[in-house]
Amino acid sequence: MSACPSPVAQRSHGAAHLGFRCEGSWTRLARLHQSGSAKAFVHPMITGPEVVFLNTSGGMTGGDSLRYELDLAAGCRVTATTQTAERAYRSVEGAAEVAVTLNLGPAAHLDWLPQETILFDSSALNRRTTVNLSAGASCLVLEAVVLGRLAMSETVRSLSLTDHRKIFRDGVPVLYEPLRLTDAALADGPGLMQGARAFASLALVQPGAEARLNAVRAVLDEPGVLSGASAFDGKLVLRLMAADGWPLRRQVLRLLSLLRAAPPPRVWLM
Repeated sequence: MSACPSPVAQRSHGAAHLGFRCEGSWTRLARLHQSGSAKAFVHPMITGPEVVFLNTSGGMTGGDSLRYELDLAAGCRVTATTQTAERAYRSVEGAAEVAVTLNLGPAAHLDWLPQETILFDSSALNRRTTVNLSAGASCLVLEAVVLGRLAMSETVRSLSLTDHRKIFRDGVPVLYEPLRLTDAALADGPGLMQGARAFASLALVQPGAEARLNAVRAVLDEPGVLSGASAFDGKLVLRLMAADGWPLRRQVLRLLSLLRAAPPPRVWLM
């Protein structure tokens, strides 16, 4: 008798790519491509289109891949988010791969505001976010991570997260944020994350961003959230940590209402 072959697990792969152009004062969809588990919806708003990315697989595990890409022509204004929190589940082999590429033409502006990523025990995720700004372009970029759901009594003891965020202007790096989180980092205890199981980074890259620093610091008072802000050379950068995702989200929403001339993305309020 011949040995039965090892079962091959099904993997999820998805890609969504959108392009926008300007017609007078209006920003319009110019092209849309989507495949696999990645989908994208565009909602017209007075302040510009709102793009909602969706991963129909419901989460990611080792061997899965997801790719999102946005191209904004000169002068376009777009908000992009995700329909719900992305979930990285236990990985038996390898890591899930996420690549986000955001290309902005001259004087374009993008608010990249994905909802939080929830990491479950023994998950493995590699993510790279690259923002390419042309002359005069600007962006507001958010990343938030939650280590298990407190309400579900979930505890994360083992994981692998590699998260790189790079922002370039005309090919020159203006902000680079690498993050590597492993079992060893979790074992280091309160000295590293001070007991936090949710953290976020928010960056505004825009000429004159430094002028917003005092106003931002004035609203960093959400109970249970440890936060700080700094500004220099056309950048305003915030770091936030909390014991749970809910107070972190409340603080982020207050910051977005201050930094944006628009309400939060509609899916954030559902």
